[in-house]
Amino acid sequence: MGTSLGQLIQALLALGRDVAEVSAGQMALRTIVVYGFSLVIVRLGSKRFLSEASAFDVIVALMLGSIMSSAINGSAPFFPTILSGAVLVGLHWAFGMLSFRYSWFGSLVKGNPVLLIRDGKIQWPGLRQGSISLNDLDQALRLQGEPPDPSQVHLAYLERNGEISVVSRKIEPRVVVVPVEDGVRTVRIELE
Repeated sequence: MGTSLGQLIQALLALGRDVAEVSAGQMALRTIVVYGFSLVIVRLGSKRFLSEASAFDVIVALMLGSIMSSAINGSAPFFPTILSGAVLVGLHWAFGMLSFRYSWFGSLVKGNPVLLIRDGKIQWPGLRQGSISLNDLDQALRLQGEPPDPSQVHLAYLERNGEISVVSRKIEPRVVVVPVEDGVRTVRIELE
């Protein structure tokens, strides 16, 4: 029974054959199997593939795509290639756990945020380090709903995933008390 099942899988996926001998249907079936397997290992391994990815995540995603395409096109043995993909996702998960547990390890594999603005002052070393131009900074401020005026920003960082995060300055409103004639009422006006 096990041998006939193995032979059936081998025939359906055209395992062990030269790429030129693989039919379109067999290639499509390989694609379905590799896609399903990749989906399972990515879902089990890391939700980060589905979110804002850092370089740490992008590298793994690219490598996984490259490895799995070898299983589809037959340029590498099918089952060892599938196993390699699972090992890669497992390694990514393990590095993620180590990064969670040890901040120094997270900094090593994921990098650190870079300070761009502090208390309204542009931090030029941070802009140079992140290769961020003033136009890039202005755009990031606008996209965050901020005026493109660094003096209005408390903190801005180039985050590990490449996005720029902004913390606005808290501006206390000025309060002006204006007495109304005849002493009947007082009007309170808050100016921002």
